[in-house]
Amino acid sequence: MRALALLAALALWQALTSLDVDVWLRFSQFPTVTDVAHAFADRVSGPDYWTDLTDSLTRIVAGFLLAAVLGVAVGVLIARSRLAEDLLGPVLEVIRPIPAIALVPVAILLFPSNEQGIVFITFTAAFFPVLVSTRHAVRALTPVWEEAVRTMGGGRWRVLASVVLPGALPGIFGGLSVGIGVSWICVISAEMISGQYGVGYRTWQDYTIVNYPGVFVGMATIGVLGWLTSTAVELVGRRLTHWLPRTSDAPAPRPRLPRPTPASSVPGAAPQGGAADRPGTGPQPEEARDEHLV
Repeated sequence: MRALALLAALALWQALTSLDVDVWLRFSQFPTVTDVAHAFADRVSGPDYWTDLTDSLTRIVAGFLLAAVLGVAVGVLIARSRLAEDLLGPVLEVIRPIPAIALVPVAILLFPSNEQGIVFITFTAAFFPVLVSTRHAVRALTPVWEEAVRTMGGGRWRVLASVVLPGALPGIFGGLSVGIGVSWICVISAEMISGQYGVGYRTWQDYTIVNYPGVFVGMATIGVLGWLTSTAVELVGRRLTHWLPRTSDAPAPRPRLPRPTPASSVPGAAPQGGAADRPGTGPQPEEARDEHLV
């Protein structure tokens, strides 16, 4: 069904662009699916495409891993220490609303090379989603778990390893999933502004020379790479949180209550008079008797 949904979207795109449909939205300006496919085949056959792919993936992996480590560490520290919250919290909350792409001039002035600046932008984009999700996940833990570990003689590091990190893993991976998507948005924008190679740089170059099929090749590449990396983060999260209960897509069958045994069929039981025994009332329906018993 997912493949059919994707094929249906491509077929609709092909129909709207090949027929030059202009109903407020100007699909006549769009390249067709076949034009993009031809441009993609030409791009894949050359070495520049794979160089751009490698550079963008290297920047994403470097910045995202750094953000994951520091985001989890700082989030746990702020959630567990009042002193760390007082010292780091105000500074981080002032920087957090600033879009990562707005820090491109800071990265250009701060770092000696564009490559380091792009990694810094990618790190900043992923750092704050991971930080916020980790902080909320740690604060939402049940205090009874920590008290149980301390009752059995566990210290601070034992609580961290046995309660805090495992209990906060679902929330942490939620922030990681958001962070990897935001990282792709910002790394592409940074490559458009100050990069020399990369998918974002190549997409912007195609736009400047009015090569619209090449622009759509870059957009499709960014979408596929973002989907693959997000799926990889989700799979790792499922692997590390395999102990969590999983809900199935199909609803569980409703348990059926045992039907009550009539008193007349029980040996030695005296017959009881009820509405069914009164003249003029008639027998009770099965649903009514069950509802009365419940």
